[in-house]
Amino acid sequence: MWDPTAYRRFGDERSRPFCDLVGRIGARRPARVADLGCGPGELTADLARRWPSASVTGVDSSPEMIEAAGRTVAGLAGAGLAGRLRFELGDAGDWEPDEPVDVIVSNALLQWIPGHEPLLVRWAGFLAPDGWLAFQLPGNFGQPAHVVLRELAGSDRWRPLLRGAELNRQGGDPAAYLDLLAGAGCAVDAWETTYLHVLTGDDPVLRWVEGTALRPVIAALGAAERAEFAAEYGALLRAAYPKRPHGTVFPFRRVFAVAQRSR
Repeated sequence: MWDPTAYRRFGDERSRPFCDLVGRIGARRPARVADLGCGPGELTADLARRWPSASVTGVDSSPEMIEAAGRTVAGLAGAGLAGRLRFELGDAGDWEPDEPVDVIVSNALLQWIPGHEPLLVRWAGFLAPDGWLAFQLPGNFGQPAHVVLRELAGSDRWRPLLRGAELNRQGGDPAAYLDLLAGAGCAVDAWETTYLHVLTGDDPVLRWVEGTALRPVIAALGAAERAEFAAEYGALLRAAYPKRPHGTVFPFRRVFAVAQRSR
């Protein structure tokens, strides 16, 4: 289902919220770090660079992403990360560490997990005393890219073909995550940011969602149907996000939370 090449498009824009999130983690010398939903692994490698004494494990349910992450590790030979950075195929919803973890990071994963709030409490329970849980996820359920996608997928033409496709659900209110994790015994910093990405090229918003929100649709349709759906969806996106002389402005809201477990 996942295409690492498509996901890596707009890499700078996708990595910025990760950097904003990790910048709020106060861990100084963690021994064990987990990146849940690690994707192709470049940002997981950044965690290993940030904490040079840590053992860092990336987990992803996509074989394509784990294969790409393996190539990421191979390309880092001689970078001082050998033996500290590894990746494993697995479902983050089922993940359980062998021993308490000092830092758990989840970047743009939880929107794919229905009812993920209990999972966050479970992850907090895996933390060592004073350990950190940090996550961010998009919160654009009411934005045009998602509204027109739901409407199009639910139309008479596409509903029979996409009945089983699970579109992502987006993030909730930061205050709700704060209350949830504070109730689990954590000190919590929660916030939201709307990034104004200026994208270039033809149909840039369509190219963006091809790497994320559109993946269930792509997986459910044959080649000809994918092209037809993309043409129809692309026209709707061009109307919702008109091209300007300086590029296409794509507002993108993200929800963040960083929680530290008490002793």
